[in-house]
Amino acid sequence: MTFSEFKNSISKIENFKVIGEKAHLEMSPDFRKEELAKLSKSPKNPKRAGVMALFYPNKNHETCLVLILRKTYKGVHSAQIGFPGGRAEPEDKNMEETALRETFEEVGVKPTEIQVVKKLTKIYIPPSNFWVHPFLGIANQTPKFVKQESEVEEILEVTLQDFLNDKNLIEQTLSTSYAKNVSVPAFYLNNQVVWGATGMMLNEVKSLLKEMF
Repeated sequence: MTFSEFKNSISKIENFKVIGEKAHLEMSPDFRKEELAKLSKSPKNPKRAGVMALFYPNKNHETCLVLILRKTYKGVHSAQIGFPGGRAEPEDKNMEETALRETFEEVGVKPTEIQVVKKLTKIYIPPSNFWVHPFLGIANQTPKFVKQESEVEEILEVTLQDFLNDKNLIEQTLSTSYAKNVSVPAFYLNNQVVWGATGMMLNEVKSLLKEMF
């Protein structure tokens, strides 16, 4: 799908009901469902983060979504795939501003270059005690990505066609902070396994887009 076609259709999504909880559960590992249900109702002193599901035209005018591979570090999200975004700062007016600011810091797309289309369903991440607030946005021009060297290992440009292809939904055996050698639902995008909270949020985006087209 060309970006022009995508952009002409995306306005419909503003009126769609968010379907986060259902979409999240579809991509939630069994061992996390009970934990999330228990903890998300009453997390203690949670932190907040804003992330951006950003669509844009590549040089061939194809619609793409940007994801990032995080650096390896001592932390629960080391070397994982995620959306550009990060922790809220006191100067941020709201979570949308957090998502825009962090997107600029991590991949170099300015807030003025992004049109925020819809606020998506927030999700709680028990290992890091974060409420993550995702937003769906578009950039009308091909971004000149600049990765934040301290945080981002690689910028991944995923075509809309690959993202919406159900053949890229897989089951993967992983060892996590919750359990060892467990099967988890995941997206397989750009030769990367995308699961957990990012996979859950991606599934809400995918469900909304499939309803739109």
